[in-house]
Amino acid sequence: MKKSIENLYGRKYTGGRKIPMRSRRKSEIDRYPNEAVIGNDVQVTRRVRGDNSKTALKTVEFANVSNVEENKTTKSKILRVIKNTANKDYERRGVITKGTVIETELGLARVISRPGQVGVINAVQLKK
Repeated sequence: MKKSIENLYGRKYTGGRKIPMRSRRKSEIDRYPNEAVIGNDVQVTRRVRGDNSKTALKTVEFANVSNVEENKTTKSKILRVIKNTANKDYERRGVITKGTVIETELGLARVISRPGQVGVINAVQLKK
């Protein structure tokens, strides 16, 4: 995917050709989104702007589930995706994003982290 955030190439309103003053930066190149699904833990680390790095989840098996009433956090196995408000297709395919309701061994939980950006799944247990 060579599409860029900034419009370096194209035409002027008169129809003339634009000549870019610079080439694309690595951070401007478009990427496919990282869609975390249930499976054995696989992480991808990529370099981003400012020589920083982002860790994304490709597949994930466990989530850190926090219980607000007991003030306790436990690592729990993810069983399946119940609801994904971001996209109906994600719900059908079992993709985990922020706001997804997942079923864990402890019960239902809502994801509050961004698995494609952070590389970990943190969730809050829903009341029964």
